[in-house]
Amino acid sequence: MSRSKGRRYDTEAKLNVKKVIAVIIAILVITMFIIVIRELLKQQDNVKEKTFITAYYPIYENGKWGVIDTKQNIIIKPTYEEMIIVPNNSKPIFICTINTNYETGTFETKVLNEKGKELYTNYDKVEVLYNNDKQNNLWYETDILKVQKDGKYGLIDLEGKELATTKYDEIKALIGIKNVAITIKDGKEGIINNIGAEIVPNEYEKVSAIGEKYENGFIVKNAEGKYGVISSNGQKVLDTKYDEIKSVYGNNMYVVKEKSALKIVNKEKTYLENAFEDVKQINLNYITAKKNAKYGIIDITGQIKVDYKYDDLIYAYTDTYIAKKDGKYGVINISGEEKIPFNYSYINYIEAANCISAQKENSQTEIYDKELKLKAEGILSEVNTDKNFIKMRVNENYKYYNFKLEEKENTEILTSNTIFLSKKDGKYGYINEKGTVVVDYIYDDATEQNKYGYAAVKKDGKWGAIDKTGKVIVEPQYTLENNLIVDFIGTYYLAEDINANYYTK
Repeated sequence: MSRSKGRRYDTEAKLNVKKVIAVIIAILVITMFIIVIRELLKQQDNVKEKTFITAYYPIYENGKWGVIDTKQNIIIKPTYEEMIIVPNNSKPIFICTINTNYETGTFETKVLNEKGKELYTNYDKVEVLYNNDKQNNLWYETDILKVQKDGKYGLIDLEGKELATTKYDEIKALIGIKNVAITIKDGKEGIINNIGAEIVPNEYEKVSAIGEKYENGFIVKNAEGKYGVISSNGQKVLDTKYDEIKSVYGNNMYVVKEKSALKIVNKEKTYLENAFEDVKQINLNYITAKKNAKYGIIDITGQIKVDYKYDDLIYAYTDTYIAKKDGKYGVINISGEEKIPFNYSYINYIEAANCISAQKENSQTEIYDKELKLKAEGILSEVNTDKNFIKMRVNENYKYYNFKLEEKENTEILTSNTIFLSKKDGKYGYINEKGTVVVDYIYDDATEQNKYGYAAVKKDGKWGAIDKTGKVIVEPQYTLENNLIVDFIGTYYLAEDINANYYTK
């Protein structure tokens, strides 16, 4: 009986092992299934987590103007005759022009929000402050609006708060300078900032900026034709007694002309009277000056640091200068030593990345770091100060560099993207951040995903668009040969005139 019991025990033991193994296998299968599901959910969550910002842009369709948001919602149907202005594309505030009379040059405006409600109705007219830079690129102030009431002008913010009362005869942009505006009252000019505070009172015939930043202060001209300087905080720096003041500033020093003598002054002293024909820059105690139609560098005592032999000379950083000689650009130091040879059609200092961009005749660009070591070469496609990267096109491929000039993959740089441009066998497709192909390599050209989640794709000479998952939302159908930038918001593409910044189809 003991053997019989033993045999029955052994048999049952073997059956139990099989059951255990089966259970283990089942558990493993279920676990793997759960892991797969979790990974899929993670990927979906990852797409959800990488939400794209909502912005607003004018659209032009069938000869009419409207507004779209970057989720493809039509905010204002294209029914207006004039382009709708979006002062700040992150905020749903839209200035519509109505009742335009081209003969008299008159018009009216109304301001709508995303629900179609009219805003700022206590004013007769609401406008943006138009401005432009040296390259004549148009822009406008993004956080203030010019308002008119009873023939007088003031400023409000985008929430409608009054910043400057409607007491001025006119308010206009100070060309090339952000965050301030020229006011005109009783024929006299002044300056207010973008919170409405008066910096320069309305006492002057003319007000202009020093350099390209309002922080450098303002040149003012009085009724007698004499010039002075007022700082960005409203303090009088130089009395209005000079015949001319150059738009040059550095180290609390200014370039002035008095009784035909050109010189450098600060509050206390005068330097280098009649020592030069002109001054281009002041950096610390070094002056980039012009003499006999050539540029050189002198110090505040008049000692020549770099001979007057260059056609152009621009300060870059520390002791580094970009110079032009015999039609070519190179780089020198404060001792006049050639650090980058004069082999380039143009050289620019990229301040954000603290590096030198040197362009050749064939549009190829070489990037040098602050030690002037060559770090990259190709066609410079983009310098992105939002995500701190430089994009280069090299042999039909794109390469990315952070601002330390370290080469990185696009998946490392474009961290908010859900899909990434990839190239294989001469064709473009898209991968996800794990490297999995999500759009097959079927396109002749393509762009990276933009900040709204869309990417442009080209096939057989035509452009279309895909969304953040790689789904086609516009089949390739547009010939955009004249577009400097190919970009889509849903089914709308960026118009040829990128200065106007609107989308169409």
